[in-house]
Amino acid sequence: MPIHIGLAGWGDHDRLYTSGVRAGSKLRQYANHFPVVEVDSTFYAIQSKERFLKWVEETPSSLHFVVKAYQGMTGHQRGAVVQPNELNQMYAAFREMLEPVIESGRLKAALFQYPPWFDCTRDNVRLLREAKQRMKGIPCALEFRHQSWFTAEFRDKTVAFMEQEQWIHSVCDEPQAGLGSIPTVLKATDPGVTIVRFHGRNSAGWNQGGASNWREVRYLYRYSEEELREWVDKLQQLQQESEHICVIFNNNSGGDAADNAKQLMEMLSLTRPDGGSPIEPPPPVIEQLDLF
Repeated sequence: MPIHIGLAGWGDHDRLYTSGVRAGSKLRQYANHFPVVEVDSTFYAIQSKERFLKWVEETPSSLHFVVKAYQGMTGHQRGAVVQPNELNQMYAAFREMLEPVIESGRLKAALFQYPPWFDCTRDNVRLLREAKQRMKGIPCALEFRHQSWFTAEFRDKTVAFMEQEQWIHSVCDEPQAGLGSIPTVLKATDPGVTIVRFHGRNSAGWNQGGASNWREVRYLYRYSEEELREWVDKLQQLQQESEHICVIFNNNSGGDAADNAKQLMEMLSLTRPDGGSPIEPPPPVIEQLDLF
């Protein structure tokens, strides 16, 4: 039962790419290092079907995609009133966008990450059912950001609901920083796929929502070797419940995601898609005397 490790986005990881590589060629090089990628640009704007077709055609079949749902579909635009027709149009455009990656058999899941104010209420359970119905036929992963879904009172009910509605569980490693964060719940809800997302453990910066650079602060964290090693057993536990485990490192702010992902790959004895070792040796130091 394979474990696939990758990163959130591919543009912010300069150490993966050869010098001078064009932005449009980065995904192709990324695919040499990792077998899965999270497309997060779709959270900010629904992309064109043609762009997804280009990504599929220009990358090897070994690369699979986790695609983040558009923020209008998950209620991140707080206070905005979205009419049913407008919401239907969003979902239709999102589904159309996914067609090339679905037809290629390379979609792992559409990831629905809900905002910190999306708490465990009857109305929000109804919204989840409606979202799943609109995405019928497409594998969907669910990630919460409000602690109420996993309190002692509701944890088992939340997991049972996800199983019943066929939501893939997006298991999180993140700081425990109040209501706007969730604990790590090691439970698969889909026999085919489970997603694990590493957000870092920057407790002090997690709730800096009002700051202009909150994203850079929130995900500024480098996992230690000991912290990553804790996850070896956890991932093996999830492997007993789900055929494919997709691990996404989202601690991008300081350029740590790629290094941490490769560390974990080495711990799990995983090779790169191109057959190489996850952690490459550093380039040789050329001293002046070596030139003569």
